[in-house]
Amino acid sequence: MSMNNPFDDPAFSMASLTDSINILPNMYGRAGELGLFRNKPVRTRNITIEENNGVLNLLPTQAPGTPGSVGVRGKRKLRSFNIPHIPHDDVVLPEEVQGIRAFGSENELQALSDVITDHLQDMRNKHAITLEHLRIGALKGTILDADGSELVNLYDEFEITAKTINFALGTESTNVKKKCLEVKRHIEKSLRGEVMRTIHALVSPECFDALTGHASVKEAFERWQEGRALRDDMRDGFTFGGITFEEYNAEAGDVDGNVRRFIAEGEGHAFPMGTLNTFRTYFAPADFNETVNTLGREIYAKQESRKFERGTDLHTQSNPLPLCLRPAVLVKIKAS
Repeated sequence: MSMNNPFDDPAFSMASLTDSINILPNMYGRAGELGLFRNKPVRTRNITIEENNGVLNLLPTQAPGTPGSVGVRGKRKLRSFNIPHIPHDDVVLPEEVQGIRAFGSENELQALSDVITDHLQDMRNKHAITLEHLRIGALKGTILDADGSELVNLYDEFEITAKTINFALGTESTNVKKKCLEVKRHIEKSLRGEVMRTIHALVSPECFDALTGHASVKEAFERWQEGRALRDDMRDGFTFGGITFEEYNAEAGDVDGNVRRFIAEGEGHAFPMGTLNTFRTYFAPADFNETVNTLGREIYAKQESRKFERGTDLHTQSNPLPLCLRPAVLVKIKAS
């Protein structure tokens, strides 16, 4: 180990840094907290998925050079999806590690580890909000990149029309409960053998206010859980007509400073909870020599000295693809 470069220590190897960044607390946001998306690591940077009777099924990966999967005649179709590659870099400057250049004690090693951990936590947070954005896109049926460009349109892939139900909350006479039942019946019909526990809807603040303030909902909202709505903030969940409505106001900026809302004004998106095989997040391996043909992990981290050892570059990357394998169960809600 060189005394001039403490990062040569095995504690800062690719494997160690990757383990560290995956242990750090994640901040996925609500889509991650709901536990909808089961993680599925894969060995390749693209996946082939079979559609059978309106359901997407992941095909097993093959080693390079082996025969590929053969499509079955009839109603089955094969589709290929590229898994997005999301790299992010940072740098540890010499002044940040001033005074802890030599490994004379465990305390000095720990001090350097703290510097790296601070950087990794900031980098993980950026990957986390990015994954949240991709997962919300999967719940909407259209997965968008950070700049708003389209990565995957599940409705186009399935050749189906997105289901939109206008709740007409600006009209006093609207029967909102009937609208809720319309959402439920559509989702139940579209499950195609899948199971579900409940129906959840993430809605914009404007949509939540219009819903809870509507004439046919207001009384039920005020009486919800023995008048809790009159005492507490109910934006974390209100059940009406068999659907739990939750206000969702996440937004994030891109590298150019443009801030985008994850759910548009006056809109919401309903989906089933408690499914078994409907929502997945596929993780591909990093593009490092040592990770070729290995199962993908959520995030990878690696470090390398800068020219003339004027600092140390940190590189992180994630390769996630969240998908809804039954996009017909997704329902868009409009407030008016």
